[in-house]
Amino acid sequence: MAKKITKILKLQIPGGKAVPGQQLGPALGSAGINIGEFVKRFNDETKTRAGEVVPTIVQVYDDRSYKLIYKTEPASKMLLKVLGKELGSGKPNSVKIGTITKAQIKTIAEKKLADLNTTDINAAMRMIEGTARNMGVEVR
Repeated sequence: MAKKITKILKLQIPGGKAVPGQQLGPALGSAGINIGEFVKRFNDETKTRAGEVVPTIVQVYDDRSYKLIYKTEPASKMLLKVLGKELGSGKPNSVKIGTITKAQIKTIAEKKLADLNTTDINAAMRMIEGTARNMGVEVR
């Protein structure tokens, strides 16, 4: 018999740098997960992804065991890394923070393709371009 999922948590944690604190404590504690064990496991499994934000889905089962599913870094974070910026524009229609090429968009789309709801690279590129425009990044 398959285990029953009792809770699904969606977290964004820096790769290899999880700490039992404000961000994780309440979320994991309410799901009945041992926070120390979770932090150790997460840090061991994501140490190669240091320096990037790792979106993580935690499926908690009725016997308090859990499964971790790691996604690729958010497109907005990838765009900011390419541009060398900290934040997007507060007024994306009037204040631009930089310019990105179609080749750079394609590289990001290829990395994100597994987590997007399409299998077509051109559709994925259009999604990334939309994210870029909403952040105040000009696409050329």
